[in-house]
Amino acid sequence: MAKRDYYDVLGVNKSASPQELKSAYRKLAVKYHPDKNPGDKAAEDKFKEASEAYGILSDKSKKENYDNFGHASLHRKKTKYTILYYRKM
Repeated sequence: MAKRDYYDVLGVNKSASPQELKSAYRKLAVKYHPDKNPGDKAAEDKFKEASEAYGILSDKSKKENYDNFGHASLHRKKTKYTILYYRKM
């Protein structure tokens, strides 16, 4: 299953300020928190999705990578060769 755009998950646009991101995340976190929705798997999944989205978009460097390359920039597999390549740089 393809991941949803993190901005869509939080319901904000790409030019949203850090305060707007935080506010949108908190609203979703309260709405879908597992403690408020015990036994609701869909709510738990939405909570996790919102947490992941906020975790990326609240970090300046991760957000920049996400804006430029999408999900591919965040979940690439690190191999022995890529680690050695970046150490030499």
